[in-house]
Amino acid sequence: MDLDDSDRYRAPALDKGLDILELLAGVDGGLSQAEISKKLDRSPNEFYRMLDRLVRRGYVIRIDGDRYSLTLKLFGLAQLHAPVRRLASFATPLMRDLAEKSKQANHLAVFDRGAAVVIAQQEAPDYWGISIRIGSHIGLFDTGSGHVLLAFRSPEERQMMISEYARLRNDIDPGPEFHARLDHVRERGFEMMASVQTAGVYNLSAPILGPDGRGIAALTCPYIALVNTPSAPDIDETVSMLQETAAQLSLLAGSDVQHTR
Repeated sequence: MDLDDSDRYRAPALDKGLDILELLAGVDGGLSQAEISKKLDRSPNEFYRMLDRLVRRGYVIRIDGDRYSLTLKLFGLAQLHAPVRRLASFATPLMRDLAEKSKQANHLAVFDRGAAVVIAQQEAPDYWGISIRIGSHIGLFDTGSGHVLLAFRSPEERQMMISEYARLRNDIDPGPEFHARLDHVRERGFEMMASVQTAGVYNLSAPILGPDGRGIAALTCPYIALVNTPSAPDIDETVSMLQETAAQLSLLAGSDVQHTR
């Protein structure tokens, strides 16, 4: 194929949008419209409408008034690809084993386009348990899954996730105390918090880590005290079981992390 043939089906507007996305993916802190046009050797007016559309579609966000930066929407789209579906498939037997041992339900959540989304769920083995439907969108700020998904990312990714979530929910960043809590979650390796949605439930959440050590999913057990099941593990034992299962899933995902009891 000669050069004329290779350009026969060019789509200039699409090329322009992809050029912007690829450029922003390689910089920290974003770029102004003028900087984008200079780096791509085009007139600034050529990019105004394209940047506006990318912002409106959620792929790019305006920061500090006149700078443009990528959101995590592309990352979220990638989460719907085969690796995450395989993770949910690999997780099923381990989540079932965790439910049997802990006598509690559990679920797996990932960050997808501004929300924490449940991609796998395992019922408790006996009569009582708290379960969440697959496909449910849950909060980043007020759930154990959300805290873990934020805690095990870089500061830059965390802020992008928070900004995207807050924009979609018409909410605001909870502030320094919330970020301090996320740092504490990362330091101890899991989250344990009273449920904001259901009285008497504790959210126990641990990260699934990818090959680069970043959190790619959160495994969560909505723990309830089983009064009529004296053999059921207590909350500390359940945390340990949860961490062990999360470490096994991290290994399947390619991480070299090890859980130590």
